[in-house]
Amino acid sequence: MSSSEPTPTTADPLAAVDAAVADGRFLDAVDALHAHNRRHRSPENDQRLVELRHRAFDELVAVRPAEPGPWPPAWSRQPLGSRQVPRADGLAAVVPGEVDADAVGRGIQSHGCLLLPGLVGPAKVAALRTGIDEAFAAREAADAAEGPKPTVGPYAPFRPAPPHRIGPKRIWAADTGGLLAFDAPGVLFDLLDTLDELGVLAAIHGYLGERPALSFNKCTLRRVDVDSGTDWHQDGAFLGEGIRTVNVWMALTDCGIDAPGLDVVPRRIDHLLPTGTDGSFFDWSIGDGAVQREAGADGVVRPSFRAGDVLLFDDRFVHRTAVHPEMTIARHAIESWFFAPSAYPDGRIPLAV
Repeated sequence: MSSSEPTPTTADPLAAVDAAVADGRFLDAVDALHAHNRRHRSPENDQRLVELRHRAFDELVAVRPAEPGPWPPAWSRQPLGSRQVPRADGLAAVVPGEVDADAVGRGIQSHGCLLLPGLVGPAKVAALRTGIDEAFAAREAADAAEGPKPTVGPYAPFRPAPPHRIGPKRIWAADTGGLLAFDAPGVLFDLLDTLDELGVLAAIHGYLGERPALSFNKCTLRRVDVDSGTDWHQDGAFLGEGIRTVNVWMALTDCGIDAPGLDVVPRRIDHLLPTGTDGSFFDWSIGDGAVQREAGADGVVRPSFRAGDVLLFDDRFVHRTAVHPEMTIARHAIESWFFAPSAYPDGRIPLAV
């Protein structure tokens, strides 16, 4: 997504969007409609943006670099140095106003992740939490009602273009306390608009070297109950080799003490750990013994996150949902995986950013 609003080419911004669509310029249509929706918000605009972003992916692939640079970028292997904000939990962190491609690369490639503490302000956090609750409530109402599902509103099930198929992805998300963000157009708009305004999208674009894309089943709104939990994992075990990606994990609840948070290995791991061994619960997950050996002297940490904190990491980061019996509060969060179109994972349903 462009960080600057495009100049309208007609007196009617929506006519400019229609003209761009008619010409097959879907990225221009996305940028124009997103800018218009900032000023004249409507559920119809939210929904249309999801559809246009999906159609724009082919154009995004067409304009990707003919020969993407080496991965990871050489500069990204250097520590953050003086830019790093000291933290007792050992996570690499920078002041949110300093997030750029360099910080993202150095944080992920040298330290395993990058924390942006307090990136999202209280008003935005409250709006995103409300949007998530409204989307969950609307999904529950739609599931209980007979007849067609809604096409506009807080919950509007996304319909991808052929040959893409959704299959059981919605069921998998719901079973783990999630709702796929493409099905909540209003929250998706707020999320991307917030990340754009705060400079995160530009930083990810610079780090990946390409305007990024989202994936339908890797962009999830979460309400994690205190009895939830997952085993240790690296998302690269599901995504395949050769991808270029950044996950933006956004805490919308204070978590790690009273609400479920994350257990993490706060160091760079360049390889996929063995799965289905060392007492792992699933064949795709990593056993605790393997994690402890890999963590070494750094150990496993359970950070305490505040609502509005954002953690960036990639497909090699070892983590799991952190729960214990004394937790009493559910956790709201959003995780959104951004991919370089030149290395987009097979079988995923794409959306241009």
